[in-house]
Amino acid sequence: MGVADLADYPWDAVAPYAERARAHRGGIVDLSIGSPVDPTPPVIADALAAATDAHAYPQTVGTPALREAISEWYSRRRGVPDLTPAHVLPTIGSKELVALLPMLLDLEPGDIVVHPRAAYPTYEVGARLIGAIPVAADDPASWPDGTRLVWLNSPGNPDGRVLDASALAAAVRRARELGAVIASDECYAELGWESPWDVEPIPSVLDPRVTDGDLRGILSVYSLSKQSNLAGYRAAFLAGDSEIIARLLTARKHLGLMLPAPVQAAMIAALGDDAHVAAQKERYRVRRAMLKPALEAAGFRVDHSEAGLYVWATEGRDAWESIGGLADLGILAGPGHFYGEHFPQHVRLSLTATDERIAAAAERLRAGV
Repeated sequence: MGVADLADYPWDAVAPYAERARAHRGGIVDLSIGSPVDPTPPVIADALAAATDAHAYPQTVGTPALREAISEWYSRRRGVPDLTPAHVLPTIGSKELVALLPMLLDLEPGDIVVHPRAAYPTYEVGARLIGAIPVAADDPASWPDGTRLVWLNSPGNPDGRVLDASALAAAVRRARELGAVIASDECYAELGWESPWDVEPIPSVLDPRVTDGDLRGILSVYSLSKQSNLAGYRAAFLAGDSEIIARLLTARKHLGLMLPAPVQAAMIAALGDDAHVAAQKERYRVRRAMLKPALEAAGFRVDHSEAGLYVWATEGRDAWESIGGLADLGILAGPGHFYGEHFPQHVRLSLTATDERIAAAAERLRAGV
């Protein structure tokens, strides 16, 4: 299978509903795609501006300062000590890494790639691009022989589900039984809302409670798009098994996958400043506190959503019907159909809209107009 064989981009199907939503007398509230709307923090923008004299090619491996910043961040924010620069690697956003990882790991046609049942579609796309077989399964006991790569996503997109340390450890044990690499997409880990994640750090797959100090076969993937409003910078990284990191580095050198030097400088600033992350989390907390109860008052049931950037909800009918009803209120959401075949009655609503737009959505949901 090649790129030309991929299905049409699913979000194109939402366009008619966007037009319906725009026709609302109060204008559209677009909660469909989680693209940040808040400003990039000055501490980061200033670092980018100061690094614009970037006349030389950047290194694929990243600057020593960036790799040290990533390692220190994992220790300080994720409870993962003792990572060295050899354990980390910057990437050009996380989506390219997710899509390319099966190829970069030399998976072959017929190999199995496991991903969550409610899943960001790029896990499946990356498998299909090389002829691997995507399998949606949450229970490690059900992961089949022939599995070469396992994707976890905690907190989950779209469902906000968090895997605790014991669940992560069980997943790692099963992946090792299968001889599979296990990669955990953890891009929303700073956004915990409900107990215990409102006060406890959300664990990484690299947490010593999960790994027993053995990082073999384990990767953690992270992005600064959400916590630092850097979606336009394409600033992300992975960490874990140093031997796998070295293999990926070699492949990425051949492919020219180099993170721009000014972005590397901006990432160092972002990783070293926790204050802007706390401020952004508070913005999202306020928006969630408006949107979630309004959805429930309008007859939706919210499932999981204990962390992350989305509210995962159902009113017990086909998601496209719900999308249409929301569009009549001027609210645009994403249908569960986009996230696998298992949740055809769910919709995903993002918290990435301004306070005013979220408040407008909440008012319309409560009033029904």
